[in-house]
Amino acid sequence: MSANLRRVVVCLDVDGGRVKKGVRFEGLRDVGDPVELAARYEAEGADELVFLDITATVESRPALFEIVRRTAEVLFIPLTLGGGIRSVDDVATALRAGADKVAVNSAAVSDPTLLTAAAERFGAQCVVLSIDAKRDATSPSGFRVVTHGGRRPTSLDAVEWARAGARAGAGEILLTSIDHDGARDGYELELTRVVAAAVEVPVVASGGAGAPRHLVELFQSTGADAALVAGILHDGVTTVGALKAALRDGDVAVR
Repeated sequence: MSANLRRVVVCLDVDGGRVKKGVRFEGLRDVGDPVELAARYEAEGADELVFLDITATVESRPALFEIVRRTAEVLFIPLTLGGGIRSVDDVATALRAGADKVAVNSAAVSDPTLLTAAAERFGAQCVVLSIDAKRDATSPSGFRVVTHGGRRPTSLDAVEWARAGARAGAGEILLTSIDHDGARDGYELELTRVVAAAVEVPVVASGGAGAPRHLVELFQSTGADAALVAGILHDGVTTVGALKAALRDGDVAVR
């Protein structure tokens, strides 16, 4: 387990210029303006923000560089952009727009050399491999990689792909459990545990946060470096400050 202080990362799923939230990647509803929400979560104590353009890949259009530009102007914490990133030039455009890191999912599955080329040009610290995984008993680890916004199963085993992606140049892994996404029943601990044990780069666990205890449970029982949170913050169930207080009460060292 990493000796680093644990991070609380807030995710903003963006579609049509607005932040949306659903359950298991479906049933999206509007929850607000991305720039306003980003500023609010930074003020609450978020360590980092992730913007995921959730329909860019499916709709074959560019990522939300303009929203990133506007958000980066008001933010001081690191910002990651994912969704619709298909090339090294897209990575460059995202970084120029103000993103600190760029997450690649479907395009990396199609061409893993994209991770290598981006890491060589900009540094591995900028390159995040985003993995969406579902339980699948036929996959060696029990988890299969799914691309295109949770719509397209692949032949890749989630743990083997995490290993390969880190070797290819990814400096961080954003690991989302589709089964737990938006369900608020806790993180996918088994998936997080096996992936974190398989790689030497930081792992951000995503999907399932429903209460502060779920973050405590995640950090106490897996090697995750960060917990990604979305819906419970958007709906006012809790705040970043309350999450961090619960982590400290659980003897989890946070930023």
